[in-house]
Amino acid sequence: MALLRKYFLYLVRWQLSTPILAVCVVWFASMGTTVATILANLIGGLIFFWVDRWIFQKTTILKGEVWEVQQDIVCADCGHPADHGYRLAKKSNYDRLNDKRPEFRCQDCSRRKYEKQFGGDEPHFRSD
Repeated sequence: MALLRKYFLYLVRWQLSTPILAVCVVWFASMGTTVATILANLIGGLIFFWVDRWIFQKTTILKGEVWEVQQDIVCADCGHPADHGYRLAKKSNYDRLNDKRPEFRCQDCSRRKYEKQFGGDEPHFRSD
């Protein structure tokens, strides 16, 4: 429900941006359509970056887990080949996005490592 509320706010924000950008385009029209559009978008970006940040500051989609999936791997734990390998790249207080040697695991080993490292939580990847 919270996501729907944020989505509604975002749609309202888009509607509010229209008159502001239109005024900018008209104001800068003497510079040509392309320049006026570029300036209007820059001004819109300066304003609406902060509005969007406020709208989405607590959205779990933007602050949730980031998983990487790779096809045809050899599991880093059990050594068995797997069609898909998983690795958790980012979670609150855990950031391995820039890991120079990422280790991918089969689904079972990835689930076991996740549960051992983060408690009883379920990892958020699909089980096919």
